[in-house]
Amino acid sequence: QQSLSQYGGDIDVHVLSGCAIIVRGQPRGGPPPERQINLSNVRAGALARRAAQSQPDTKDIPDEPWAFPAREFLRKKIIGKEVCFNVENKTPQGREYGMVYLGKDTSGENIAESLVAEGLATVRREGIRGNNPEQARLCDLEDQAKAARKGMWSEGSGSHTIHAMHQKPVNAIIEHVRDGSVVRALLLPDHYLVTVMLSGVKCPTFKREADGSETPESFAAEAKFFTESRLLQRDVQIILESCPNQVILGTILHPNGNITELLLKEGFARCVDWSMAVYTQGAEKLRAAERAAKERKVRIWKDYVAPTANLDQKDRQFVAKVMQVVNADSIIVKLNSGEYKPIHLSSIRPPRIEGENKDKDKRFRPLYDIPYMFEAREFLRKKLIGKKVNVTVDYIRPATTGGETGNFPERTCATVTIGGINIAEALVSKGLATVIRYRQDDDQRSSHYDELLAAEARAIKNGKGLHSKKEIPIHRVADISGETQKAKQFLPFLQRAGRSEAVVEHVFSGSRLKLYMPKETCLITFLLAGIECPRTSRITASGSQVAEPFSEEATLFTKELVLQREVEVEVESMDKAGNFIGWLHVDGMNLSVALVDGALSKVHFTAERSSYNKTLQSAEEVARQRKDKIWANYEEKPTEEVAALLSEEKERVAKYRAVFVTEITDELHFYAQDVETGAQLENLMETMRAEIAAQPPVEGSYVPRRGDYCIAKFADGDWYRARVDKIESHPSKIHVFYIDYGNKEVLSSTRLAPLPPAFSHKTLAAQAHEYAFAYILVPQDEDARADVVDCLVKDIHNSQCLLNVEYGTGSGCPYVTLQFNDSKDDVGLSLVKEGMVMVEVRKEKHLQKMVTEYLNSQESAKSARLNIWRYGDFRADDADEFGYSR
Repeated sequence: QQSLSQYGGDIDVHVLSGCAIIVRGQPRGGPPPERQINLSNVRAGALARRAAQSQPDTKDIPDEPWAFPAREFLRKKIIGKEVCFNVENKTPQGREYGMVYLGKDTSGENIAESLVAEGLATVRREGIRGNNPEQARLCDLEDQAKAARKGMWSEGSGSHTIHAMHQKPVNAIIEHVRDGSVVRALLLPDHYLVTVMLSGVKCPTFKREADGSETPESFAAEAKFFTESRLLQRDVQIILESCPNQVILGTILHPNGNITELLLKEGFARCVDWSMAVYTQGAEKLRAAERAAKERKVRIWKDYVAPTANLDQKDRQFVAKVMQVVNADSIIVKLNSGEYKPIHLSSIRPPRIEGENKDKDKRFRPLYDIPYMFEAREFLRKKLIGKKVNVTVDYIRPATTGGETGNFPERTCATVTIGGINIAEALVSKGLATVIRYRQDDDQRSSHYDELLAAEARAIKNGKGLHSKKEIPIHRVADISGETQKAKQFLPFLQRAGRSEAVVEHVFSGSRLKLYMPKETCLITFLLAGIECPRTSRITASGSQVAEPFSEEATLFTKELVLQREVEVEVESMDKAGNFIGWLHVDGMNLSVALVDGALSKVHFTAERSSYNKTLQSAEEVARQRKDKIWANYEEKPTEEVAALLSEEKERVAKYRAVFVTEITDELHFYAQDVETGAQLENLMETMRAEIAAQPPVEGSYVPRRGDYCIAKFADGDWYRARVDKIESHPSKIHVFYIDYGNKEVLSSTRLAPLPPAFSHKTLAAQAHEYAFAYILVPQDEDARADVVDCLVKDIHNSQCLLNVEYGTGSGCPYVTLQFNDSKDDVGLSLVKEGMVMVEVRKEKHLQKMVTEYLNSQESAKSARLNIWRYGDFRADDADEFGYSR
């Protein structure tokens, strides 16, 4: 009794060979069951088979003659059509043999008969029963095919030569689907059977266990069925795109679409970076398809959470102004709200040095010492500073603590574009950064990751930047900030240069900056001339100094105007610490004037000698009238009060107090203690030394740090309070400042110890106060200045004098007159009378009496040709040469 099983019109058929097919019904809740039907009483040639890798002795088996044409005939005959079949025999192994007919019943075309009639299959004559009409008909058809020399009965061979195809669309037939993204295809017209992996994607797979069984990953069976139902046995075109490690990568194009994109869109596959680079149909289409599946959370993405899911739309995408380039992959932007926000460029790594820094004695400066770091920073600075950019947040890296990666705060990683240009991509394409590689399941990456990889590939191919085989660029940048001797040598060059180009590297406060001079390749500290800006908080000899009002606003104002911008500077002079003083211009604007106009600074009296004085005075007057910021509490005095004040100012107020001069510096400054608090200092020192004697510090146990207050053993063997000013690379060279006496010394760390809290500067403030002589000019010539210092050491060092503060400059060092304790003679006036120094002409009305007295003494010394006047009056032409220029 024959049994007929019909699957209906939606039946799916897969042709294995010329005499075997697989049939499947409609899917209901998953992939449907399948059955293999072998055609009864006929045999077609066997298709080629590869040797099993587990059996090294086996060899590849080629196609038997006419095997492929038989398979092709059968494929074209039944694929996509309605068929029915009956099973005539079933072996103990479960193999089923039967007849297959086109149509809904057995009245349709008999497939086995058609194969035999075309000479594509032979009849199994062994075991044929004479009373079976179907078997007898097959034998008749075979005889007719032989007589007509059809198919295998014709002259010639059915063997085919296979040629490799690459990067060209090739017609093909999908023979087998291993999983959703790996198929076996027959390339036409040369009938080359290859295994192809879809470029750019990967589907869930079937894992082979040790016992030979296969365990499907989640959605593996569904993905395989999705591909099988659309491609198996279909005519397609394949673009063979690459063959890394003997794996053929390609794209399969069906008349109804691209299977790669469909798999991604339906959530059956994910993008993979390693093969995405060879995909020729547009990687952005694959990323878009994957993104759509993630948003719908279908199949493999059912538990997906986007990296920016917790951000509002306004925080994901915004426009901001770039204020600073921190690193080759990091910038600081200013939002519309005024908030400053650090942004890291997604998925790129800045240049870095391989291994440890070899030159341990040299201070490591990443910007100049890491190859291509300076070029990368400069590229971003010139492209971005002060400009508005579009920021699209890709992901947020959480903060890390400890571990191998170190401590890092939370980082917002984004794609930054300006004028449609992706800055990260531009940086990578110039070889100034590299692309970070991720684990395949790491979704925290740039939204333009493929473009970054492509840009890096171009940079490597063209040998750009980090990938260049040329000699690495070296930047020898001298930092002369705080280097007094170097600054002195450099000063005349900057003064003669007039306006010099510079780049603002750092802003310490509203009026103090660090500049990079590109022509001179050096770094300098620059102070704005003509203004008195609110001071920021700092540590001084007398302890920590709190920030003055509006100091932070002034610093922020200067940062927004000039940080990392190209400016022009006019250097006029330098201070005793090696800092240059002058005027800074940005986009034609004088920064000193801008600070005064913004009510964030006052005009300093030194501006009177400048050509910018009128502009500064008028800007200050306008700011005063607005009563803004530092002028908020300003009240204009009535005319009567002003007149009274002016009359008072006609007379100088002299309030002399007793001081003890302890130190005289090479810059003609001196340190003095107030005699009034001398007894307190003596008591503190006695108590402190007694305590140290009772509990001596352990030698070498103290590790000094810059700015620390400590105790230091002086040459006389006693301990004194001190402050660590500088630590040289050699551990035995510690520069200390004795806070009660004003002298400095270089010691080894073994002569230092922690300062007991009971004797800190909070208990008794530092007793050495710094002063400068009023009404006199400090000689710039070293020999002339040394003569003055020697004279003062003989006259006033370690002696008691009388001191009166004449005026201040806002720099923290009062200008004073000093009298000998016994004779009450003016020390500074004595220097003028002896022709040792010149007079500084002050314009304040209440000081004119003193200035006149000093000038008269100067004329007397000049007439007598004393010391600096021995060659006559040199001021007209040779003041610079003699070191007395103002």
